[in-house]
Amino acid sequence: MDSVDLNVLRSVLEWRRAGQRVVLFTVVQTWGTAPRPPGAMLALREDGVVIGSVSGGCVEDDLIARLHDGRIPADGPPVQLITYGVTREEAARFGLPCGGTLRLTEERVGDPHWVAQLLERCEAHEIVARELTVASGNVVLTRASKTDALVFDGQVLRAIYGPRWRLLLIGAGQLSRYVAEMARLLDFEVLICDPRKEFVYGWEEQHGRFVSGMPDEAVLSIQTDERTAIVALTHDPRLDDMALLTALDSKAFYVGALGSRVNSQKRRDNLAQLGLSAEAIERLHGPIGLHIGSHTPAEIALSLLAEIVAIKNGVELRQKKSL
Repeated sequence: MDSVDLNVLRSVLEWRRAGQRVVLFTVVQTWGTAPRPPGAMLALREDGVVIGSVSGGCVEDDLIARLHDGRIPADGPPVQLITYGVTREEAARFGLPCGGTLRLTEERVGDPHWVAQLLERCEAHEIVARELTVASGNVVLTRASKTDALVFDGQVLRAIYGPRWRLLLIGAGQLSRYVAEMARLLDFEVLICDPRKEFVYGWEEQHGRFVSGMPDEAVLSIQTDERTAIVALTHDPRLDDMALLTALDSKAFYVGALGSRVNSQKRRDNLAQLGLSAEAIERLHGPIGLHIGSHTPAEIALSLLAEIVAIKNGVELRQKKSL
């Protein structure tokens, strides 16, 4: 699932704890060209306030209308299925692409205990499956793997929820500030490690959490997993290489270091002399980023995050930096 949807569940938990009625909609099936993938969610509060999206268009307006005109009664079944876009005319009416069809579960949230549990497990960087039985509304949480996908057989919905993607920045210099700001907009949890006290000033207002210790200690302390990217940006081999030695042997899906092609090759040679395997060194991204002609810190940050997001989304890199 998109980790942005975790914000939907946080709102569901807050609203239910405040005693407000909440209906949770989840995209369970799509046909043709659909604007949102299976697993996308929207929560609708009893006063019509919404968070999340299932279509990015008029479907949201109709869901609100369903609440206000009584099509979502308070005493209705715990879960029901609704479909949009069956006919060409209905698809056009709801702003769906030509031929697009969405099927949603309409779920009345009762006891929010499962919501709290799911959020806690995701915060602990666990991938969780939520099994919703349509007939009863019963919810069961189980452990899942990164290869699992949403499955719906018409009776049971098994949706996958994962922790937020994380980005650990080694170095708190100017470039890191741009990277951190953009990464937060992309819904990454941003972590920063820099033992140099001179670079810490001004980060109080930035959206990022400092990890104490030396870079290699930071990589270990955050329990690096497959949803973690690590980038060394200090330009100081004593700090960058310390982080890379640990990061390249971790499960991080992306490990990169700032530097030109020449300096990147020197770094690889140095890592080999320090005992890192050729297989691990092959994982290193350097120079970092996609080729967009970047020169300013903001442009370099954009280039870097474009590469990280592409790899996160399984997209083949075709415009890799050459300098």
